[in-house]
Amino acid sequence: MNFPDYPFAPQRLEIRPGIALSYLDEGPRDGEVIVMLHGNPSWSYYWRHLVLGLRDRYRCIVPDHIGMGLSDKPNDDHYTYTLQSRVDDLTTLLDKLGITAPVALAVHDWGGMIGFGWALRHMPQVQRLVILNTAAFPLPAAKAMPWQLSFGRDSRIGGALIRAFNLFSAGASWLGVERRMPRDVRRAYVAPYDTWANRISTLRFMQDIPLREGDRAWALVAEAGRRLPEFAGRPVFIGWGLRDFVFDRHCLDAFTAALPRAQVQAFDDANHYVLEDKHAVLVPAIRQFLDTHPL
Repeated sequence: MNFPDYPFAPQRLEIRPGIALSYLDEGPRDGEVIVMLHGNPSWSYYWRHLVLGLRDRYRCIVPDHIGMGLSDKPNDDHYTYTLQSRVDDLTTLLDKLGITAPVALAVHDWGGMIGFGWALRHMPQVQRLVILNTAAFPLPAAKAMPWQLSFGRDSRIGGALIRAFNLFSAGASWLGVERRMPRDVRRAYVAPYDTWANRISTLRFMQDIPLREGDRAWALVAEAGRRLPEFAGRPVFIGWGLRDFVFDRHCLDAFTAALPRAQVQAFDDANHYVLEDKHAVLVPAIRQFLDTHPL
């Protein structure tokens, strides 16, 4: 399929036996590496404007997590949809691509938990951070769990509706922006999730949200939160849509408390998909940040 502003040729890698991961590898092979990690229910399409703004100089590696985007979407008998699986997949991808030099890590939504989960075991490699409406810690104590996420996480009826009607992906394409997406862009966001089977990961991501000790992802997310201040001495850029009802100011404050020297651009008129609302501002700002802090 042809997607607007996505003139890329995705590559595929067998990340596990019989399971292929789709990813972008754009830019010069000897360029500084930027790893961009999307969340749920988006895919590498979310990063398209940033890739286009960087690929002349930077090597942009952008995976679609298994079950998302153009990657394979196995059922539960063939893949365990957990945070640790995502971190393991990222490790395998970067190892097979021979990425051993320092990288910049750009994260959004679940990409924050995945990226920081990987970073905990690769601290010397992560030399710059670009953080967009995400988390790398458990839900802040002052923030209630949004009912929209609980509906999918904890309700069998909610889960069935999400898979039957693509509620999460379709809803995010409307509610995750302040500037309405053009119809063809909205279609691109939801295109990978066109059947019950292909929506498995949009639900499994929600069901993996860690809220308390004992949840499968809790230990890894809690460790990431405890160790987040270890990145405080490295260049960090934070771009934030303040209209996001999930990753809201509580989450932004948690990042700025742990990373007090971060360069922050927060927007009162931007939402969860902050790169959709503000790519005209954020792409040159991120480019300048990376150029100013070379590896």
